[in-house]
Amino acid sequence: MIEDLPILWPLLISASTIFCAVMLLWAAIRANATIKAIGFLTALSFVVLAVQGFLGSSGFYLEVGAVPARLLGAAPPSILLLLFVVFVMMPRGADALRTLTLLHTVRIPVEIVLWGLFIYGQVPQLMTFEGVNPDILSGLTAPLAAWLGFKDGEPRKVFLIVWNLAALLLLFNIVTRAILSVPTPFQQFGFEQPNVGVLYFPFIWLPAFIVPAVFAAHLWSLRELLLPTD
Repeated sequence: MIEDLPILWPLLISASTIFCAVMLLWAAIRANATIKAIGFLTALSFVVLAVQGFLGSSGFYLEVGAVPARLLGAAPPSILLLLFVVFVMMPRGADALRTLTLLHTVRIPVEIVLWGLFIYGQVPQLMTFEGVNPDILSGLTAPLAAWLGFKDGEPRKVFLIVWNLAALLLLFNIVTRAILSVPTPFQQFGFEQPNVGVLYFPFIWLPAFIVPAVFAAHLWSLRELLLPTD
């Protein structure tokens, strides 16, 4: 835990993580996934959150100079596992699209948390909406996309494709800047106030679960919007 940090910020990121996990599970249910697939996704979420929570609490990720880079144990495994679930275990169909779109509202509290961490000296300003991170727009427009992106229950594919690609670019922007702001030999940004806050529990859930879930939700949506069904 980060010393002298008000409890509001750990609670907010924890609630955001739970919301993200629930929305992923609800998307699987809406997609008419098998009980096996839903059970696997549920178990995977619990395991990832437990393991990453333990590693964050133990200070594992604070050894930023370790070789190989310990941060490789955060997002990449979760991304690969969630993409396996999406592309191998989830059935085709547009039934989950609205839920997947609404999942991105999690990006509103996440950006508020990043701003709070900046105020308390844990991340650089460039990672916030006061800097060069407009990712909060993805969260703010998600309800609008979930409303305007459908007509008579059918997806407006072009609209949703454009929205998902734009939001994906915003995600890549903040992820790249966040990685390059961690105090490693590869650091490029935030030298006066580096990105260390997300290395602690429970904020480690942001790169280890929320970001992979958001990324997987985009690819899941784009699969249904771009690829023809059988």
